[in-house]
Amino acid sequence: MSGSRFLFPTPGEPILDTYDRLRQAGPVVPIELPGGVAAWAINSYAGVADLLARDNKVFSRDPRHWNALRDGAVPPDWPMLPLVSGDHLQVKDGADHRRLRGLIARAFTAARVEALAPRIAEITAALIEEIAEAGDGVDLVAAFNEPLPMSVICDLYGVPVPDRARLRGWTVALLSHTSTGEEAATAHEELLSYLAALVELKRRDPGDDLTTGLVRAHDEEDRLSDGELVSALWVMLIAGHETTVHLLGNAIVALCAHPDQRALALSRDLWPEVVEETLRYRSSVIGSPFRYTVTDATVEGVDIPAGEALWVSYAHLGADTARYGDDAGRFDITREQTGHLAFGHGPHFCIGAPLARLEARIALRALFGRFPELRLAVDPAAIPYTPSLITYGPMALPVRLGRIEDRPAGRPAPEPA
Repeated sequence: MSGSRFLFPTPGEPILDTYDRLRQAGPVVPIELPGGVAAWAINSYAGVADLLARDNKVFSRDPRHWNALRDGAVPPDWPMLPLVSGDHLQVKDGADHRRLRGLIARAFTAARVEALAPRIAEITAALIEEIAEAGDGVDLVAAFNEPLPMSVICDLYGVPVPDRARLRGWTVALLSHTSTGEEAATAHEELLSYLAALVELKRRDPGDDLTTGLVRAHDEEDRLSDGELVSALWVMLIAGHETTVHLLGNAIVALCAHPDQRALALSRDLWPEVVEETLRYRSSVIGSPFRYTVTDATVEGVDIPAGEALWVSYAHLGADTARYGDDAGRFDITREQTGHLAFGHGPHFCIGAPLARLEARIALRALFGRFPELRLAVDPAAIPYTPSLITYGPMALPVRLGRIEDRPAGRPAPEPA
C-alpha cells in the first residue's frame, strides 16, 4: 500500500502517542490499518461531531457500502472483521436501527437504571471489603474495575456466574489489535455459540432478566430475527462492561495523579464531576470502526470518495483547544462541563451511558471514601494499558490503600438524594 498513508497502529509506540501524532497530522488523515486495510481517520472534535450527526444517506454504519470489503481487498481473516460485520445494532441505520435500539433501550430508561443503584452499591461494598482484607499491593483492575461492571451487566442479562470470566476473555481477544485473525475469529465464534446456548437456556428456564425479555420479543412478538437476537446480546454484553472497566481505571489513575482534585471530590462530594471530567480528559473509547461514505463527501475540507471507511478517533478529543480552551489538557473537576463525545453523538449515542455514569459514581465515591489515601504502588509509567485501537484503560493497577475508613461491610457511602 502507498507509503503516503499513516501506519496505524505504529509498532512499538504507545497507542495514545500514535493517536497524538495522528491528530497533529491533520483533522482528516488517510491511514493503513493492520492487514493493509485502508481507511480515513477523523481526528478533530468538529469533524467527529459533524460525522456522527450527519444523515446516514451520507455516512452509514452499514458495511455493504464499503468498496474494499465488497471487492475483496479486506482479508477474510482480518482480526477486526467480527466487529464491523454481522447483524448487530452497530452496523444498522435508519428504521432497522431504531427498531433494535428501541427494544434494547427499554431496559435502560432513567427509572430502571436508578433502580439498579442499591444492587450496584451492594456489589461495590462487597468488593471493597475484599480489597481491605487483601491489603497493599492489591490489583484494582482484577479486584474492582473488572468484577463490578461484569457483575452488573451479567446480572442484568442473566449470565451465570461461572461463565463470566469467559465472557471477559472473549471481549479482550476481540478488541485487542495484537490478536491474530484466528484468535479473533475463534473468540467471536465461541462467544456467539455461548450466546445461542444462553438463549436456549432462557427459553427453557425464563428469568427476570433482559435476555429473557429479548427472547420473548423474538418468540412472541416477532420483533427480532434469529441473528438480531444473538447479536443484540453480543453488543450489549461487550459494550455494557468494557468501557466502564476502563472508565473506573482511568478515573483512579487521574485522581491518584491529582491529589488536589481527589481532596475536592471527597470534601465536596463531586463524584458526578469526577466521572464527567474523566470521560472528557481520558475517554475509555479511543477509536471506533467505521462509518462509510455512501456518496462523495467532504469532512473538515477534505474530499473523500464514496465507498470509503472512516475511523472515528476519540482519543484526544478532550484535548481539543478549539472546543475546551487552552487548559484542555488539565484534569480539573471544577471546570464547567460543556459536553463531550465519550459516549458518541447522534443516533448511535451509547444506550448504556446512564448506567455507566451511575456505576462509576457509586464505585468511585465508595472506593475513595473507604480508602481516602489510596495511591499507586507503581510508577504511572509502568502501568500496562490495553493493546487496543478501540478502548483504553489500565490492565493492572496495584495500589497502596493508606488509611482505611471504618465503614461496615455492605454500607458504602450513600448516593445523595
